[in-house]
Amino acid sequence: DVQLQASGGGLVQAGGSLRLSCVTSGVTFGDYAIGWFRQVPGKEREGVACINTFDRRTYYADSVKGRFTISTDNVKNVVYLQMNSLKPEDTAVYYCAADHSIPPVNGMRAMLELGIHGMDYWGVGTLVTVSS
Repeated sequence: DVQLQASGGGLVQAGGSLRLSCVTSGVTFGDYAIGWFRQVPGKEREGVACINTFDRRTYYADSVKGRFTISTDNVKNVVYLQMNSLKPEDTAVYYCAADHSIPPVNGMRAMLELGIHGMDYWGVGTLVTVSS
């Protein structure tokens, strides 16, 4: 069974950095796309970043492009989200998710735009709080 667990959240000052990890099981890297999403109470789940674990192509939401970096360790089956230049509006619960596909960039864009409907599997989130 596919299981995903996000971790690494915490409290950080604006302008600071944080790295999130998504530990996976039952996920064969190379056959999946992995995405990071975030959500605040009362709002839709928002796609942040996505990576094709086969060719490591990536796609980022405009709100985080240039600040966040998604990457993989295909040996440990871990996906990371390096977050730099954090802003208070980045505060959210962050989730990692997996889709059994190896999509092109346009496909990853669609996955992020679809939010909760864009991925097959979801993990428990981790809270990121950015103070001003």
